[in-house]
Amino acid sequence: MNAGLDFETKIFVKHRAAELFRAFLRKPGWSPEPVAFSGVTDCYQPAERDYRLTRQCLEVANQCNLPITIVTKNALVLRDLDILTDMAERNLVHVSISINTLDIELARVMEPRTSIPSARLRAIKELTDRDVPARVMVAPIIPALNDHDVPRVLESAKEAGATDARYTLLRLPLTVEPVFREWLERTQPLRAEKVLERIRGTRDGKLNDSSWGQRMTGSGEIADQIRSMFNVFRKKHGFRDLPKLVTDAFNPPTPNCGQMSLF
Repeated sequence: MNAGLDFETKIFVKHRAAELFRAFLRKPGWSPEPVAFSGVTDCYQPAERDYRLTRQCLEVANQCNLPITIVTKNALVLRDLDILTDMAERNLVHVSISINTLDIELARVMEPRTSIPSARLRAIKELTDRDVPARVMVAPIIPALNDHDVPRVLESAKEAGATDARYTLLRLPLTVEPVFREWLERTQPLRAEKVLERIRGTRDGKLNDSSWGQRMTGSGEIADQIRSMFNVFRKKHGFRDLPKLVTDAFNPPTPNCGQMSLF
């Protein structure tokens, strides 16, 4: 698998995800802690409409009081609002909605096949209207491309009800760099060189820096300006940390057969 066409056209489906999740949570050595839904791949990508694997895993987490966090770019998360509301009542869930621009044309080019910005804001509103803690993730911020939109994104997310706001700076590790450069030169030809120059200005002259503590926020004057701008508007709009999730209510799930252990 490469980061280009393979990533765009090939999807691996773990059909037994919920079953494997249940088995994992039954391991004697498991110490309950929040489990993140989404990391590399969005757990509410279009295929989830058909396979419903995320919902099945949520049902397992809900049944055993396991705290979870969700990061998504898609309003499909609202399909599972019934489970999320139930879990939120027991302080078992946080949902982060990624919004990196309010420019619908730029959003369509940057993140095709994801929900448009207004739909993501609607998701925040419907989540928070049901008391599901929600944060806006302004990610990724790309210098000279969408960084100017950060204040508007934060203002709109706060109006929609988001409690917290965080950001990450664009990262271009390994095979991602040539894919990004090709995309940038093809879709933003007049701004490509400036964007690349600004990115290097946040990564000590390189296009990527994987150093711990700098991967997500960068370093140097431009990175400092972005960090300062974000913090100013985060404070202005009254964002605060989401409540800490509880872990002491966890009960190991019963096996699919329903037979409980004697010991």
